[in-house]
Amino acid sequence: MGPLDGIKVLDLSRLAPGPFCSMMLGDLGADVVRIDAPGTPVGRYDMLSRNKRSIVLDLKNEAGQRVLHRLCERSDVLLEGNRPGVMARLHADYETIAAINPAIVYCSLTGYGQDGPLAPAAGHDINYISIAGVLGQIGLAGTRPVPPLNLVADFGGGGLLAAFGIVAALFERTRSGRGQYLDAAMIDGSAALMAAHYSTRGMLSAPGRGLLGGGAPFYRCYETRDGGFMAVGSIEPKFFAALCEGTGLDFVAEQMDASRWPAQRQAFEQRFRERTRAEWTEIFGRLDACVTPVLGLDEASEHPHNVARDGFPTGPDGERHVAPAPRFSRTPGSIRRGGPRPGADTATVLAEVGLDGEIDALRSSGAFGPA
Repeated sequence: MGPLDGIKVLDLSRLAPGPFCSMMLGDLGADVVRIDAPGTPVGRYDMLSRNKRSIVLDLKNEAGQRVLHRLCERSDVLLEGNRPGVMARLHADYETIAAINPAIVYCSLTGYGQDGPLAPAAGHDINYISIAGVLGQIGLAGTRPVPPLNLVADFGGGGLLAAFGIVAALFERTRSGRGQYLDAAMIDGSAALMAAHYSTRGMLSAPGRGLLGGGAPFYRCYETRDGGFMAVGSIEPKFFAALCEGTGLDFVAEQMDASRWPAQRQAFEQRFRERTRAEWTEIFGRLDACVTPVLGLDEASEHPHNVARDGFPTGPDGERHVAPAPRFSRTPGSIRRGGPRPGADTATVLAEVGLDGEIDALRSSGAFGPA
């Protein structure tokens, strides 16, 4: 059993940040019930749906709202990702739910938060990190910013920090006995992830100039003879010395002379193109230089280190997953089930809250969508 065994979560979110948050909670043992809308399509395989059950409720229908209220009576967490005001129109806002269950932890995970001029605006990861000052720090000098997939706002500053906030609120509840409301904004989370870079005012992050922004020749990627790439993170002097040893280039004495960095980059670029990625991997496998191959998704799952740690286990659904993280010594997380079909667990979940005898009546009243 995971560390969150016994915690009941209602997940009303739809897009990536919320499902990732509830996946993490489910991986660690929480009982996550996904509330799907009528007509939700049966999508392709989706790792973010693992360790969850699904029921279908029409929350625009009064009977569907009553069922949600009943579920909230026995739940610890409600997670939603709608724009401000939507949940109030569905009679499922925090004030309504807290009156039903004062101990519930209610998390609204949105892009811009619950207030401010952009609160009602639409957006995606790229928009939130642009406003938070993150996107302008990612890329190379003289080129357009490069979106870091949707890792920063959706997953890091959104789902991950929302999960952290939920667990913190559950911990606080053990002392106060009371739940509370969480305004989890991806723009806030993205800015929080940049704390070190704000404090150094871009010295580490400025594109093409910062120590970690591609300016330093010892923290960047180099192309190899076969079109692959090697990731070089040889920041500390001993690692830089090992980089020089592996490449046969001696810049040890001038490592931190920024005026020499362009010449060093050019020399390293030329040298890395002389061998294949596999050859460089073998060379630096014998040196402690913080130099590693840049792997594709399929390659990553087959890397010996990831294999040894079972980093990409096969789940009970027969699909390859990423392993639950972090890893606990006594109460490890687990992959107990794959993603459910929308509504697959409606009868079971309703029976658990004593509504098994009312399913036919609820169906007729439109609680699960058009009868």
